[in-house]
Amino acid sequence: MPEGPLAGLRVLEAATLFAGPLAATMMADFGADVIKIEHPKTSDPVRYHGYQKGGSSLWWKMIGRNKRTITLYLGAPDGQALMTQLVAGADVLVESFRPGTLERWNLGPDVLHAINPRLVITRVTGFGQFGPYSGRPGFGTLAEAMSGFAAMTGEPDGPPTLPPFGLADGITALATAAATMFALRAREQTGRGQVVDMAIIEPILTILGPQPLWFDQFGIVQERRGNRSVNNAPRNTYRTADDRWVAISTSAQSIAERVMQLVGHPEVIGEPWFTSGAERAKHADELDAMVGGWIATRPLDEVMREFEAAEAAVAPIYDIRHIMADPQFQALKTIIPVEDPELGPIKMQNVMFRMSETPGSIKWTGRKPGADNADVYGRMLGLDEPRMADLKARGVI
Repeated sequence: MPEGPLAGLRVLEAATLFAGPLAATMMADFGADVIKIEHPKTSDPVRYHGYQKGGSSLWWKMIGRNKRTITLYLGAPDGQALMTQLVAGADVLVESFRPGTLERWNLGPDVLHAINPRLVITRVTGFGQFGPYSGRPGFGTLAEAMSGFAAMTGEPDGPPTLPPFGLADGITALATAAATMFALRAREQTGRGQVVDMAIIEPILTILGPQPLWFDQFGIVQERRGNRSVNNAPRNTYRTADDRWVAISTSAQSIAERVMQLVGHPEVIGEPWFTSGAERAKHADELDAMVGGWIATRPLDEVMREFEAAEAAVAPIYDIRHIMADPQFQALKTIIPVEDPELGPIKMQNVMFRMSETPGSIKWTGRKPGADNADVYGRMLGLDEPRMADLKARGVI
């Protein structure tokens, strides 16, 4: 298999649940040597999340893929000494401890940069390294609440709605991987590493659009609108005659016109309000009745065929059963089989994007805690077997 564009880059991951680990997974997918550091007794809690098979977490099989795993208790002086040895040969440290924890263990950025000035230290926390909330425990759910996402999500007469998955963590993971790459690029120019301070509350706020601008300039607070948009209409989910659902977007004016032609209501195209997406949104009830009425009398296959023929934007609403069977996902190889030593062939998401010259790859699935202790501590750091046995007996590794 190809090594990937990050071959030769060593990443230490001392992070849990889920943003930091997922960012490290992305780097591992593209060739970085990621060494996952876990507490000898408790490990990463993701190992106990979600569905288990044969005592193995399926979630961990994905998020732990392509990583070497070691155990290390950083609260012990011997553990801290081993960490400094690991840092000396690393390019990146991804950590998600509460602010001040590394400093309390004598492993703060000043200490680590004295050992390795080129080290990029990526710190992922709920609220950042400073400020009145910095000491609070922080999870993606709290970011989804505080960013404004939950407040604008859900039906108008319903409660604020949280996503049923780690949305804020996933967005933060993407941002964390990018920020780390930016820091590594800066290192090429300056020769020095730096600290990346990533607060989970911030990346999700960035992708929610110009909310601060709207409020600053007009005092506008976006309200819950269900599946509708303030920017265009028709834009909603619609039930088909065979009890399936489709989603329609009319962000472009030409698409909006094609949709209304298709559903048999070309007369609305000439209305003065139809020329503006925001004005169309004010007539959402009227437009939804026209579009929804047409879709409700036809099965999904016919709706898809007619919309595609009209070059109007439509997509079926999928659950994982449909995703696994969809020919587009199959063509992209979005889901691929991977051989696992415990479970045999298992299917999971492929690397996130395709690169023509330096593609990523999945070499192995998530390993057991400490599976690479002998390799990392023995071969890499030069500890002999009696020393490792002593450290294990004392709970350091």
